[in-house]
Amino acid sequence: MILTHRTAALGLALVLPLGLAACGSSDDNADTGSSMSDSTTPSPSTSPSESMSDSMSGAPFGAACGQVPTTGAGSFDGMMTAPVATAASANPLLSTLVTAVKEAGLVDTLNGAPELTVFAPTNDAFAAVPKATLDAAMADPKGLLTKVLTNHVVAGKIAPDKIAGEHKTLGGGTITVSGSGEDFTVGQAKVVCGNVQTANATVYIIDGVLLPAS
Repeated sequence: MILTHRTAALGLALVLPLGLAACGSSDDNADTGSSMSDSTTPSPSTSPSESMSDSMSGAPFGAACGQVPTTGAGSFDGMMTAPVATAASANPLLSTLVTAVKEAGLVDTLNGAPELTVFAPTNDAFAAVPKATLDAAMADPKGLLTKVLTNHVVAGKIAPDKIAGEHKTLGGGTITVSGSGEDFTVGQAKVVCGNVQTANATVYIIDGVLLPAS
């Protein structure tokens, strides 16, 4: 399958390579959750939003952030309490990506990883992919689909002030992030909602699918 930069983010834009697959097994249910805490000194009850601000130096940013639910599991606070595949399944912008992640059997792998940065394509990004191309990827879940998805995942949680530059993906490729402040592009895709926190990942929602170089 040959995806273009504006194609939709196949499965949790988050895909993990074979090396990471050892961390977990495939599962159609994204139900593992854990909370993220990062305080070093005791303080009176700290809200999830405050914890996110302290640990990642800023709130989510971008035009599409307004499309994220304000309450519930799919809200910014709600997603912070769940691992990335589970959190994405509650976000209405990422339902196509979640379907692809499940098809590739990457739910447990993504949820079980300690720290990740995920570039997650929106539903609209997937919708821009030619049907024949998307069908071909979905027909090869352990091969092409997994390779594409893992090309959207980087080891470690990377904050906005560190995200610009080249990053080796779990799929074995390299992606380049350009920009600063609250304006970033990943290859030709634009970050439309960045610095979204889950229990084990920092997510940058993007408007295109990142195609592996080979």
